[in-house]
Amino acid sequence: MNLLSVGASYRTADVATLERIVIADDAVPGVLEKLVAQPFVGEAVVLSTCNRVEIYAAVNTFHGGLGDVCNVLSEVSGIPATELAGHLYVHYDEAAVLHSFKVSSGLDSMVVGESQILGQLRDAYHAATEADTAGRLLHELMQQALRVGKRAHSETGIDRAGQSVVTAALDVAEAELGDLTGRRALVIGAGAMGALSVATLTRAGVGPLRITNRSAARAERLAEAYGAVAVPYDELDAALREADLVVSATASTEPVLTRARLEAAAPLVVLDLAVPRDVAADVIDVPGVTVIDIDSLAATRRSLPAAAETAAVEQIVSSEVEHFLGWLRGADIAPTVAALRTRAEDVVSAELRKLYSRRSEFTEEQRADVSRTLHRVVQQLLHSPTVRVRQLAAEPGGDQYAALLRELFDLDVPHATPANAVPEIGGQA
Repeated sequence: MNLLSVGASYRTADVATLERIVIADDAVPGVLEKLVAQPFVGEAVVLSTCNRVEIYAAVNTFHGGLGDVCNVLSEVSGIPATELAGHLYVHYDEAAVLHSFKVSSGLDSMVVGESQILGQLRDAYHAATEADTAGRLLHELMQQALRVGKRAHSETGIDRAGQSVVTAALDVAEAELGDLTGRRALVIGAGAMGALSVATLTRAGVGPLRITNRSAARAERLAEAYGAVAVPYDELDAALREADLVVSATASTEPVLTRARLEAAAPLVVLDLAVPRDVAADVIDVPGVTVIDIDSLAATRRSLPAAAETAAVEQIVSSEVEHFLGWLRGADIAPTVAALRTRAEDVVSAELRKLYSRRSEFTEEQRADVSRTLHRVVQQLLHSPTVRVRQLAAEPGGDQYAALLRELFDLDVPHATPANAVPEIGGQA
């Protein structure tokens, strides 16, 4: 099996495209099931956030696996494969490992260094584990990616400013409203992004703060935790009219904030952090209403960490990639070593059968003694070479040792077909 990652993000697609590709939480198990049902896909993890959708897969062949993943993405998004390809980026084997570690460490985030992606990746891994679509390869990749992310945030100052998509959006909002301290704010949605928004607004001194959600119980729990006020969802229009700043982060598939609704609430600054968008497309020219969405944030890319902090994280990522590749090379040689031991045992068993057919006078006890002795001799002969070849295989260029063993001993070991080159099928990431 080989690693493959295919995705689209704020770097390669605008919000209009991302909201067609995005995979809702309740749809993830079905997509995972579709992926592993494909002929060339053995394992799968789906990461879907407000600004990226990525599939991590263990595949038998590059081209077959890429075709399978793209077909599933096309099916679930309703976007023709030829159109979708223009927004996708592809990483294979070592490049897939590097990309996953950059994602988990925040280097590939819209707000570089933000730590929210670490929780989102953990949720994606948990969903794959629950659906039983993460095998040995993706279990190892996800666990190491999470560890790399934790190292990046604990050993460097890349997130010292506490940046997130929400803080970046508030920076833009402050340019519109001025000092946000004491501004009346409304958060629509009490999920993960809504909770992050409430926490960030509270730290920024924004308030009074109100929260509304279709599930009143969730809004009340969140409001109680931060000293805010929960508002019934059917009172949304009145709450909008009383707010200066609105953060909308629901999981609705239809716009929550329509043109008529926002016209009645103007003047207002709206931070639309939802994908699909919560603000209707025709709101763009409503007088007195400023909408800041994911596209706006991608254009600003504010508050980048210091170059030294970014370089420190890149060094961690680089060393961890090499460590993972060493594990991968060691894992790749394991079937070859197992095949060699099986071949040796088969040879011993065949020779013992010949011996016993010639020497019928051997008792059962004598046969057992001879068998144990020969098997022990073979095991001792193979022990040091197989331990050493595992060590050598874990080093750079170590994949040659598995090939040499297969050639020398004529071992038939199924293995994945590598791609000579990974073609660019669309966006860059």
